Order: sequence, then structure tokens, then C-alpha cells
Amino acid sequence: MKLPLERPAPDIDRFVRVIRGEEAPARPPLAELFLDHEVEREIARSFLGREWVEPGPDRASVAAYLDNRTAVYHRMGYDYLRVIGGADFPGDYLDAADTADLSRGTRRWTNEDRGPIASWADFEAYPWPDPAASDLWHYEYAASRLPEGMGLFVCPTSGFLEIPLDTLLGYQNLCMLVYEQPDLVEAVFTRVGEIICGVYERLVGLPNLRGFFQGDDMGFKTGPLLAPDQLRALVLPWHKRLADLAHRNGLVYLLHSCGNLESIMPDLVDDVGIDARHSYEDEGNSVFDFKRRHGGRVAVLGGVDVDKLARLPEPELRAHVRRVMDACVPGGRFALGSGNTVCNYVPLQNYFAMVDEALHYGGA
Repeated sequence: MKLPLERPAPDIDRFVRVIRGEEAPARPPLAELFLDHEVEREIARSFLGREWVEPGPDRASVAAYLDNRTAVYHRMGYDYLRVIGGADFPGDYLDAADTADLSRGTRRWTNEDRGPIASWADFEAYPWPDPAASDLWHYEYAASRLPEGMGLFVCPTSGFLEIPLDTLLGYQNLCMLVYEQPDLVEAVFTRVGEIICGVYERLVGLPNLRGFFQGDDMGFKTGPLLAPDQLRALVLPWHKRLADLAHRNGLVYLLHSCGNLESIMPDLVDDVGIDARHSYEDEGNSVFDFKRRHGGRVAVLGGVDVDKLARLPEPELRAHVRRVMDACVPGGRFALGSGNTVCNYVPLQNYFAMVDEALHYGGA
């Protein structure tokens, strides 16, 4: 097994033109929210011959870690590096064994029952991060070390819905509080929104910055996690604020959001103004359906169902990847990748096969 690309030639300008619908190439660019940490490490060690360094509290280890990540994404054919972190919200977590081949030992899950905030007293006592005090050095370092042709996308933390729902309130508790203490819920969402936007405002002006790539899972397979009107009141205005900030500074706003969001897609496209949507699975949120309904108005990122990426034999996977591209490349505004992320249970051979199909699509 070898890497699918020998001579990377990143072109972030082309990638942005594709997102904006200004160019419709025969071969789509690549897009991922991220590769799991273990996947990055395996590629760096086994295929690039690099010494892997885990990021610690010291800047030297963080720098080495970022250098390795940059090398991996560059060699795999991506036009950008997505860097995260800078606004940490403490929460309640549950740990379970990780049984993937490239195991991390344990996986951490948020406690969906309840979080650290259930009352105004909890709200006042919570250690809210200060966006003005966030250490953003790692963004500056990564931006200064990109190979020629690569750009930077940033995301300081999880999303405007995810943090209140997953980390601070817990989903079950939130569903009660929106009716029992709506003023508390609004205060939590407002504080989270102000913090996230505050960090983003500090990131504008970084060299090689080309956009924001924010994650915020808002849906089940059948519909949104909260009622559409609740999302319009509590969540979407903050996404609009970020999209406006991006556009005022010549940047694009990419949204990763799992689930069936059909009931709020007009809001996301027409009001919020997202430039691209990422995250698809064939059951309930098919990239084929999304491209047909919305592909002329917003870019489509990813699309290869992670279950198929993880479990199909390589010949069947390659055929499926070609079907995705056959459906999504015409008309432009498409970049190929996994429907979510390249998880540590995805066989590397399958991941490489997906990338290889993209690199050679259209006779390239």
C-alpha cells in the first residue's frame, strides 16, 4: 500500500473558486473536516517517515504536532489545513473502550442526560472561557508554516448548538429547560455565541486565512435536534454573525452539520449565507438528494458515506465513490471526501482508494 499522490500541488485559490461557484473543474478538489488523530499519526509515521510528537503544554511539542499535520494534509492532496482550538468549555464526560484497529484506548462521550448548568446559580459559577485571553499562538504558527499553495481554515471550538446541548446543559435537560426556564437557556446560548464569535474576531487577519470551517451538528437522520423555530431563535443568528464576519473579510464560511436539516436549509442558505455544507450519510441525509435540491445554491463538501468507507470492499467502494462524483461534479461547487470524517476505524486502504479515485477522476 502506498500514498495515492506523489507530487502535491495545492491550489487554495482554486478551492475557494470552486466553493463560490466561480470554477467547475472536471476533477473535484478534496475536502475533509479532519482525519482522526490516529489516522494522521499512522500516515505521518508509516508513509512519510516522520517522528510523531503528541501536543503537550509546551509550544515545541505543539509546533512539531502541527508540522506533522501539515505534512499529512499536504501529501494527501488537500488545499488547506483546518486548525482548531482556543475556546475550551469544561463539561461532564463518559469514557468507553475504543475497539478500532487504530485505537486511542478510550473514547470520550458527553453526558447527554445533563451538564454542569441546570440553574442560574450554575450559570454564574461556570468557568466561562475569556475570548480575549485565549492563546491563539498555534494558529499563527500553522499559518506561517503552510506549503506554497495551501490555505488555512479555522474553528476555535464546537458549535453554537453543540456546546449548550452536549457540554453545558445536556440534551435531556435542555429539552426541559427550553420550556421551564427559557431565559436561562437564552442566556447560555448568548454567552456561548459571544465567546465563539469573540475568538473568531481575533483570528481575522491571519496570513493565509481563507475561511471559517465551523462544526455544529444540528440534526437527527429524520430532522433537527430542536424545533426549527428554536434553532432560528437560539442558533442560526450566531451562524449568520460568523458568515457575515467571514464575508466582510473576503473569506468563505463552511458549515459542518450532521443530520437532516431540510427544514432549515432555506434559512442556512438565504439568511445565514453559508457558502458550503459538509456532512452526509446515505440514510436520511443523502449527498445525492442534497446535490439535486441545493447544489446550485451552496457548495457540497464530502459525500462518501462513512459506513461505506469503513466496510465496503475496495472495488465496491471505488465504484461508489465514482457514483458520488458522477452525481455531484456536474455543475461544480463540489469537493470530494468522507461524509463526516476519516475515523480511526476506516481502513487506510479504503481511505487511500477514495482519494485516488478523486485524483484520477475525469481523466486527470
